Amino acid sequence: MSVANRLSSGQFLAGVRAVAAREVGAAFDGAIAYVYVIAFVVLSNSIFMNDFFLSGRAEMRGYFELMPLLLAFFLPAVTMRLLAEERRQRTLEMLLTLPLVPLQVVLGKYAAALLLLLLFMAGSLPVVVMLCVLGDPDPGLIVSGYLGLFLLGAMFLAFGLFLSSLVQDQIVAFVTSTLLGFAFVLTGNDRVVAVLDGLWPAAGLGTLLYEGFSIAPHYQAFVGGVVSLPALLYFGLFSALFLWLCALVLQRHRA
Repeated sequence: MSVANRLSSGQFLAGVRAVAAREVGAAFDGAIAYVYVIAFVVLSNSIFMNDFFLSGRAEMRGYFELMPLLLAFFLPAVTMRLLAEERRQRTLEMLLTLPLVPLQVVLGKYAAALLLLLLFMAGSLPVVVMLCVLGDPDPGLIVSGYLGLFLLGAMFLAFGLFLSSLVQDQIVAFVTSTLLGFAFVLTGNDRVVAVLDGLWPAAGLGTLLYEGFSIAPHYQAFVGGVVSLPALLYFGLFSALFLWLCALVLQRHRA
């Protein structure tokens, strides 16, 4: 019987909380978390406000539509150090010798990263208040947009954590995670789809990637106010897959 099977649910969650608390404390003891959150909030809100004053529409569609590219850049900066730095400093071995299973380590670090994502999202709440004061935005569209944004960010954090577990260099982890994030986003761009379809017309590569790989159709459904089961499964299964792969990497490292 494995250690994971011998743990009760309470013991398992206690281990996850311990790792998450350690990671959150490390992030906020220095300036890392503050810099990430402030930079993201200032940049995203500034871009949105510029678009808002140009369009004059009391809605958050513009904000949600610019988020995938921003998250594809900012979230790898959150995940790049989570395991790569542990491997470089050889503290991962010490962490894995504690009475913890790899999945607890993965989920604890993932939970800490999700907290930063929630802080990123909370920074846009003044925008919601402003829109409610100036106009009459659709609350359903705002809620579904935030749900899609959270699920998108959770998936980006999952593959960023997985890629961080494969290397010892934070820069390598950042670059590979950013490239994968842009791949998920740009394969939903109409021009990219058209170019890829043109390169291989018989296969329809661009359309194939758009329908089976890109975040675009699923994320846009949330932005448009549609909470569909396929979109929930897409983000949930991709996130679970990357977290499972990350736990496998740590299990092999432990062995």
